[in-house]
Amino acid sequence: MTRLLLDTTFLIDAERSGEILDDFIEDDDDVAIAAVTIAELRVGALLANGRRRTTRTAFVDDVIDTIPALGYDLDVAEAHAELLVQVRAQGKPRGAHDLIIAATAKAFDRTLVSADDGAFRDLPGIKVRGHR
Repeated sequence: MTRLLLDTTFLIDAERSGEILDDFIEDDDDVAIAAVTIAELRVGALLANGRRRTTRTAFVDDVIDTIPALGYDLDVAEAHAELLVQVRAQGKPRGAHDLIIAATAKAFDRTLVSADDGAFRDLPGIKVRGHR
């Protein structure tokens, strides 16, 4: 069993393809998402129009109903602070939400699954599995 944390980019690809989750995740994998991922997905749904909005909203609702969300707790905050210091020292800024997602993976000892593994490259203590 692998403990996975699904990144927003992975889930967006899943929504677009319709089959990537089943193709990539094994039956015995323990899957979760960071709470901030729900916000990112919901923004995409709220900004969409017409049928696309309905489809995206249904997808976000399904994610919420089926995948546990891990919150921003004290352990995540500590991991987040460490990652912020690291990226500042490296001089390689990262997206605020990407760092929260990475901190969640680190705090909960999960492998991060992302379509944009470059966003997490060189972050200490972060295990990343790309899917492309």
